[in-house]
Amino acid sequence: MQTSNVLVIGGAGFIGSHLISRLAGAASASGAPLDAASNPDSPIAPERILAGSRSVEHAQHLLLLPRVEVVELGFADDAALDDAIGSLGVDGIVVNLVGVLHGERGDPYGEAFATAHVEMPRRIVESCLRTGVRRLLHMSALGANGAGPSMYLRSKGDGERIVRESGLDWTVFRPSVVFGPDDHFLNLFAQMQQMAPVVPLACAHARFQPVFVQDVVQAFLNAMVTSRTIGQAYELGGPQVYTLEELVRFAGRASGHPRPVIALPDALARVQAAVLEHMPGGPVMTRDNLDSMRLDNVLEAPLAHELNLRPASLESVMTDVLAGRNREEALQVMRGSVHR
Repeated sequence: MQTSNVLVIGGAGFIGSHLISRLAGAASASGAPLDAASNPDSPIAPERILAGSRSVEHAQHLLLLPRVEVVELGFADDAALDDAIGSLGVDGIVVNLVGVLHGERGDPYGEAFATAHVEMPRRIVESCLRTGVRRLLHMSALGANGAGPSMYLRSKGDGERIVRESGLDWTVFRPSVVFGPDDHFLNLFAQMQQMAPVVPLACAHARFQPVFVQDVVQAFLNAMVTSRTIGQAYELGGPQVYTLEELVRFAGRASGHPRPVIALPDALARVQAAVLEHMPGGPVMTRDNLDSMRLDNVLEAPLAHELNLRPASLESVMTDVLAGRNREEALQVMRGSVHR
């Protein structure tokens, strides 16, 4: 079992929290089964696990995990980044999960996308080169392309290119939309149908191949110890393709609040998105999201064999969770991976 120190930048987020919990579970359980959903033994048990976050306050939930240290990494603080990456040692592993879904408009993308998806990967690569840490796992996105139809995909594509051209021992992951008991995807659709009598839906026929958060985590864990993954970019998706309308209807049925879904024509969808961009508490949907959905969010080929994944189906994980029957039980399974 490999014991390299690991830094997860963006560790306080949805995927990062699950990844750090699994790493911490391996460190404390010495190889005991970690997760009932996939029941693997983790191939890596780090001596130190660093969770990098823009705010230590946002990462408070990670401080109770064994061997986890939270480090504050501002977007412009190269000294703090060098300290964190350099402290791993030359055999350390850096994971970049930094990402944003929404941002102001710009050409080819606005400042928020540029900062998170392009400048942050550039700074991480430069810090790795300065400190001598060679292993970098980078989260991109399915459809990422510098010439893509949306600011999100263009900025993700430009950031991925920086990693690919870095000369480091990199691995890139490009997931479809990621689901789990604490996601902001299917749970949002369920909440919408609890409150609204009808769901007017933009891009109803857009296609997705949702992947379980624990399968994404397992792909990262396996790549950390599999040299064949160096210099490779991997698409990640679940076993089935759905339209957005099918996903919304599933969330409504499973939560016990099925509502009529009305597919909006493109022109009306853009008007709706322009309004939702300015909702209190942050955007629910943006015109840039619509632009992203012009491309099918599905895999071009089967999952790579070296990732050793058997992805869970959306229904097997989320049916009881959205119904409220097994939500706490599902979260307890994940907490159990670190013996809390």
